Amino acid sequence: MTGGLAYLEENLPIRLAPYTIGASACGLVIVDEVNGFATVKAGNLAPQAPNDQVERMIRETDRLAREFSDQDRPIAVFLDSHQPGKPEPPYPPHCEQGTGEDELVPALKWLEGCRQATLIAKDCINGFVGAEAGAGRGNRIVGWVNDGCLASIVVVGICTDICVMDFVLTMLSARNHGMMPTLTDIVVFEPGCATYALPRETALSLGLPITAAHPQAETHHLGLYFMASRGAILASALA
Repeated sequence: MTGGLAYLEENLPIRLAPYTIGASACGLVIVDEVNGFATVKAGNLAPQAPNDQVERMIRETDRLAREFSDQDRPIAVFLDSHQPGKPEPPYPPHCEQGTGEDELVPALKWLEGCRQATLIAKDCINGFVGAEAGAGRGNRIVGWVNDGCLASIVVVGICTDICVMDFVLTMLSARNHGMMPTLTDIVVFEPGCATYALPRETALSLGLPITAAHPQAETHHLGLYFMASRGAILASALA
């Protein structure tokens, strides 16, 4: 094995396994499954053609969210949402308020009226930081976990190696710091995660620097690897 995904799988292995929620207090966190990231041709950072990994993520998220709602379990939904004219470096303008890019993908729009769902608009990559209410009002995601006395959270969303990873790594540190005393497990449900595809050749053809290259399978794997290396549980299925 000399390179690519096969090289990563051999040298940076990950372990996916079923995770049992059972009767424990568990919440679902959905990261940025908005049009600007997950609806074909909906924006600068949206897929330009149908993408199997992204479509799988949406299907699995919808299925999980309906199960959590039916079981009256809490759901936190992050929406990447930026003020017009204030792009998030190093990315081009995306998910700006009023464009529709910052709205949930059609398959998940029902969450806007879901009693169990808490929607949190954020203006930065890291949802934990974006959930900071300010003015001494605390952090909304910390409050969500503590109000529900959650023992575990299941995280899905896009991008595995960017917004999902930043949120999960920060949540692990916050848990270890004792900010959420009941929280034990932070679970990343792999079938419900996705990232974007920008092969090296495509980046160069678009006039982008070579550092913009972002092979989907490899970066998805790396995101999973780094989350697991910090203590996240990688789940292949939930029960």
